[in-house]
Amino acid sequence: MADLKKGARITGPTRDKLAADLKKKYEKGASIRALAESTGRSYGFVHRVLSESGVQLRGRGGATRTKKK
Repeated sequence: MADLKKGARITGPTRDKLAADLKKKYEKGASIRALAESTGRSYGFVHRVLSESGVQLRGRGGATRTKKK
């Protein structure tokens, strides 16, 4: 992974390379949260980059809420 300063704007070829790396790791099963932590970026940033690169995002895991009767 490239040496990214926290909060630094990422554009151009650097962003394209990061998007490709994130896409590959996400498709191999890494979570958005794990990718965010490993890159030092926010969940929202990683989610946006994956969406921009055309990745089919997985549904959330965990229990879903049900209506109380």
